[in-house]
Amino acid sequence: MKIDIVDTYQRLIAIDTTFRTGYPGGMDGVISEVHPALQDFRLAAILTALADPARLAAVRTLAAKGESPCTRLQRDAGLTISRTTFSHHQKVLREAGIIAARVRGTERLLSLRRDDLDMRYPGLLDAILNAPADQPG
Repeated sequence: MKIDIVDTYQRLIAIDTTFRTGYPGGMDGVISEVHPALQDFRLAAILTALADPARLAAVRTLAAKGESPCTRLQRDAGLTISRTTFSHHQKVLREAGIIAARVRGTERLLSLRRDDLDMRYPGLLDAILNAPADQPG
């Protein structure tokens, strides 16, 4: 039996890269399995996701500043929650279709899916982002 050394090496590199990073092909690119397609957006999921004050603050910050690494977004949004809690909030926002995540090296970059949201629900995001903040009491 003849073994193709180059092919075997390339397969091992692919397996090692996936094992180390958790992403086939390495650490660069969009994490597509967690982003719903435009036709899968659901208004109830979007409104539920944006009903949380921490998630709304993160989305407002992304809208104002643009794409941002997770840690910077958490800081810029003024969120004093744990990293695991913020990670959960990101997951809820991604699954609702509000934000997109992509990996660049060791950073996870988040961005607002404004064009997709505007296409599916015209004016919704602007209405939410421009609404006055809730006042206590």
